[in-house]
Parts: sequence; C-alpha cells; structure tokens
Amino acid sequence: MAERYIDINESIFAKCGDRVGEILATVADRYVGNNPPHPMAYRAFCADGIGKNHDYSYDFHFVNRFPEILNGQIVYAWSQYWSDVETPLNFILHCYGPLILYANGQPIYKANIADELNPKRRTVVTIQMKKGWNHLVFQFTKTEAGCGGSLGPGSYKSNPVHFLAPSPERFGHEGWIYTAPQNHVWNELPGEGTTEGDHDIAWYPKLAWSDNEQAKNPVARIFGELSDGYVLAWTKLRSLSAERRHVELSGHAEGRMAIYVDGELQASIDQAGAFQAVLQLAYGEHNLVIQCFGANGSAGFRLDPLSAGIERVEPYPVHGAKDEWLYVGPFGAKDVMPEVEASLFALVETQEGGTFWRLDQPNTWVRPFTENALFGKWNYPLGVTLYGMLQTGKLLGRDDLLQYVYKHIETCTRLYTYAGWDKAQYGASGVLNTLATLDSLDDCGSFGATMLLALQNQPLQGAERIADVIADYISNKQDRLPDGSLYRKPKHVDFPNATLWCDDLYMSVPYMCRCYQRTGEIRYLEDAANQFIQFKKKLYIPELQIMSHVYDFGIDKPTKIAWGRGNGWVIFSLSELLAELPDNHAQRGELLQFFNELSEGYLRLQGENGLWHQVLTEPASYEETSCTSMFLYAFARGVRYGWLTETEKYIAAIHKGWSGMARISIDKFGNVYGVCRGSGYSYSVSYYKDDLSWLLNDTHGIGIVLLAGIEVLQLERHLDSGKPAAEEVLS
Repeated sequence: MAERYIDINESIFAKCGDRVGEILATVADRYVGNNPPHPMAYRAFCADGIGKNHDYSYDFHFVNRFPEILNGQIVYAWSQYWSDVETPLNFILHCYGPLILYANGQPIYKANIADELNPKRRTVVTIQMKKGWNHLVFQFTKTEAGCGGSLGPGSYKSNPVHFLAPSPERFGHEGWIYTAPQNHVWNELPGEGTTEGDHDIAWYPKLAWSDNEQAKNPVARIFGELSDGYVLAWTKLRSLSAERRHVELSGHAEGRMAIYVDGELQASIDQAGAFQAVLQLAYGEHNLVIQCFGANGSAGFRLDPLSAGIERVEPYPVHGAKDEWLYVGPFGAKDVMPEVEASLFALVETQEGGTFWRLDQPNTWVRPFTENALFGKWNYPLGVTLYGMLQTGKLLGRDDLLQYVYKHIETCTRLYTYAGWDKAQYGASGVLNTLATLDSLDDCGSFGATMLLALQNQPLQGAERIADVIADYISNKQDRLPDGSLYRKPKHVDFPNATLWCDDLYMSVPYMCRCYQRTGEIRYLEDAANQFIQFKKKLYIPELQIMSHVYDFGIDKPTKIAWGRGNGWVIFSLSELLAELPDNHAQRGELLQFFNELSEGYLRLQGENGLWHQVLTEPASYEETSCTSMFLYAFARGVRYGWLTETEKYIAAIHKGWSGMARISIDKFGNVYGVCRGSGYSYSVSYYKDDLSWLLNDTHGIGIVLLAGIEVLQLERHLDSGKPAAEEVLS
C-alpha cells in the first residue's frame, strides 16, 4: 500500500467525518485565506531600458545601444529577484558573445565557444534562488560576433518572471540597469547594499532629468510641446481636519486649466499666469485632477506649498514613484476625460489610440504586473479552481466566495485590452501573459469556461470581448486534423512531433458547452460531440475501457499509458457535454454508451482505500487526488442524471472514494494532498509513476475536489428526494 500523506488524526475526517458541506467550506476557506485578493503590483518602468522579447526573455543587445563599443570592452547588467521561498528556477539563455552570469556573487554560467558562435543555441540555466532578494549580474564582453545575450523564464506561460531594479535609487522599478562599456573587468561586483554611486560610472537607463528638462514644469518635460488637446495630472489631497474646510490651491499655470476634486469641477483657470483656487475638503482623502490644456506648445503648472493640515499623497501605490503625481495623455480636444481611478485597471483610450499613466521621470511609465502567487492570474488550473469555488459558493449560499471568484476573474478581464497594448509597447505584457500570447487551448478554454459561467450571474468588465476572442480561437484558429480533432503542432525542438492529448477535451469541451448556453448555437455542441468521437478512435484502450494519455503522430501510436488525471479530464468533460446535449441529438446514444464504457473501466480500477492511482493500472503508484475527484464527479452525475445503469455499485464507489479522500487527501486545515503536478507525456510508465510527483495544494486539484464534493452532496439530496432523475441544481 502507498505511503499515507497524513496521519488519520490530521485528516479532515478526524474533525468532520465525511460531511460534505463542512469539508467544502474548510477547503475553500483555506484557499481564500492563503490567497487574499491583493491587486496587481504597479511599478515604474523606463521604456529606454532593457526590453523583452515575445517569450518574456530580456534582450541585452549592447552593440545596438553602444554602436561605438570596442572589441574587448565589457558591459555589466545588474538586477534583482525576490523569492518567497528557497527554490531552483530554470531560465533559458542565449549568448551574443562571451558572457558570465553571476547569482548572489557566485559565477553560475560562463558561455562556451558553441554558445558564443550561435545566438540561437538554447541553454537551460538553473539558478538556486534563496529566500528574499537575489542579485544577478551579467558580464558581457564585446567581440566581432557581438555583445550581449538574452535571459528568459524556462516556461513563460506558467512562470513569466520579471526582475526588479537592484539599486536603492531605483527601488521598485521593473527591469535591469547596465553600464556604459568598461575597459577593465571589475574586481568587485555590485550586490546587496551596493548603490549606483559606489562605482564612479553612470548607470543606464537614465534616471534623472537633465538640467534643461528639470527647469521645465512636469507636464512639459514629460509630454513635450502640446499645441492642443490636454493632459491630466492626478494626485490626492488628505485633509486632517475633522471639519469641512476651505483649502487654497495656488501656483503658476502655463496655460488654461480645469481643477477637479472627486470628479467635480472646482475651478477653471482661463489663462497662463499666477492662479488661486479655493477647494472645499472634508476629512480624508480626495482625488485632485488638474486638466492642463495645450496652446502654443505650452501646458502644465507648478503649485505653491499646501496649507497646514493638508498633504499630498500618492493617488495609487506605484512602486518606484518619486512623488505623489501621476500623468496621462495627451488627449484630443474632443476626448472625454476618463474617470481616473477606473482608468488604472484598463487601457486609457484617446483619439490617437491607447495610452497609460506616466511618472515624472525620463520616459517612465506605470505598468501593472501579476505578482500574487495565484490571485489575479489566468491559467487553466486556476480555471478549474475557480469553477469549484464558484459552485461551492452557490451550494453553500456563501456570497463571500462568489464575490472572491468574481473579483479574481474581473481583475483579469478588465485588463485584457491593456495587456495587448502593453505587449505591443514593451514586447511582453506584465499581466495576462497567457491570453496576451494566446496560442493553445491551455491558454484560454478552462479559465474561459469558468468566466462564462460567472458571467451568467453578473457582468464582468471586459469578459464579453474575451469570450468572443476565445470562441473564435477554438473554432477557427486552433490547429485541427482533417476530421476536426483538436491537436497540438510541435512547438519545441525537443518535442518534434504533432500530438493529440486527452487533456484537451477539458481545455475545449466545457467552453463549447458554455458557448452553447451563451448563444444557443448548436454548432458548439456538434463540435464538442465530434471531439469525443474522434479522440476515442485514437486514444481508447478497449480491453481496459480507459484512455491513453497522448497520441504521438511521429511515432504514430498512442502512449498506452493510463495517466489518472488525463482520464479524469475525459469523463469529467463528457459529463459536461451530456448535461447540455439535447435528448434527440443524433450522437447522444453513442456518447452515453461511451460514458458507460469508461465508467465501467474506471470502476474496476478503484483502489482499496477508495482513491484511484496516478497510473490507473499501477497500484504501486501513488493515490492521486485530482483523478479520484473527477471520477467521483462523473459517477455522481451519471447516477443523478440517469446515465448509468447498475447504479448501486457506483453509489458505493462514490461514498468509498469521498470517504477515502477525507481520510487521506485533505487535512483538518483544508490542505489538499496527492495532486499530480503539471505533466508532459511519455511512453514510459516510470515517467508518470516516478517523475511526476504530487504537490501540496496544487491548483490542478483544489477545484476538482470541491466539484466532486458538490456532486456527492447533490447526489445525496437527489437520492433522498426519491425522484428517478434529477435536473441541474446549480447554474
């Protein structure tokens, strides 16, 4: 028998038995508590700095930056990375010439001659990150071949890392800083505690304005000459008076201005020169927005010191900001002024196109970055997680869980248009990396299906547009075989063959079902049904009545490996389709028969503790929680909807499985054990059994556990009702 994850006394069963509602609440509450709904991180970013490629690699092309650089000269680049835990991180390195990469003062990679002569050569570099700040330094040497390199994440889809400026002078900025060409190798590298002034050199990109620029007002030095239209300057005023008071705002205007407090016009300044305005402020913080109109190339203002008891505070936290002002524009004369706080969470539109907020630093912009471990991210495992959280909130009447899910989804959807603009401007978006680089079902289908389900309950900013984009991608752009099957073209030299994965039934079919609910167009269900018909031809193992994980078209055979979660995706998704497919649909009978065949095959492979195994046919492989949850989900639906015959054996398996998970897979705090990490594929059982280990609280499993519990509870209610067949309880 496999080793237990936890002692029975630590299990949720020891506290709640197998009572579904209490277990669901514990798992959901643990997830929310560990992943609070923090916003995106907003950071200063100098557009003159090191840019990124589409694969999220930083591109150090120093011959382009320093055309006069001489052979033998050296350029140093320095950055830092924060890690919450000690962990190894894989990076992809390309070399444009000789280089040495240092991490925390130690050399970890030196380019060899093969690297130097082939910029396309891909090298995997593993950096052991310590907990806290980690300083990285590149030493690039110029040769006739070039000077520089690129460094990017091992997987920009799952972990699009970004680095932060390392010096105290730029603390909070995103990116790297670098030197001009040096004639000698440094004896001491920069690192923790080093300032830019410690080396008698200039660091780039430029941080300070020139004397001539500094002599101008901020609007003029940021935007240059402004002949018409306007720009906005935004700060907040904090009144410390308990009573409403008159506050004098005075200074010098370079042209016409309008002054707004909390969205209300307070004063109009009609001409350049000294001005004075009286504002009415109650206790607390108030948005102060100054609309600066351009005329004859001039715009902007300078303010006198504020009255006692009034102070300026940053309008929104931006890491790396040096003062309390944000600026945006220029707008056309006919452009409607945006609501400033809302404009931080979407692209700012002007008649000339999109733009975003800026800081009073050279070519420095505000950019949002996804820095939470989970909240605010868009990926397929989180799509499953939030699906489970959403349905749990409905079943338990927990509006707090529903609002948490809606907030997570809308944190993503409202930034979608911005993400596309950010990618176009800077090479790689700091948010929504998967949607901004959409090229697979993993990027869109799972999370998109949950988004559409949430959209049935309340509006979500930006969601309708994303829904159309995903529907078009799956229907018209995703690679397909001549029979319509969704498959994967080779994208990596290490995996040169086209493949068909049973996982992709989950990445596509639930979204198709939601599209049918949204539009009423039967073509989505026709497509979904065809996927199962075609996938069965390639992946079904009839003697076992289960599925192979992958079909490799280069080898032209299925793997014949019965990976647990891959099989779970199949029957889970088939249950989603059968719940929507009309009773008179021509393929319903064939799909119901397939559902029963799979159910019989999986039922025979249930383990002695009630769980299924990582490799279904290998009892020595570990007891795997996510596939167990999906089999329970499908069995419970099959009984409740009347799809399965001989229901008693399935009811027994459901209770055995749920009780087993309560004893083995879930502890008293709601932590979930035994969920397989994200997989590749192999023809070797040992890859799945030995290399694909389980992770604690992996998002591939949390939502599925919740969904399994929901279906178990709904089945119990259905059986208690005595009705022969059930209708959908949750929507």
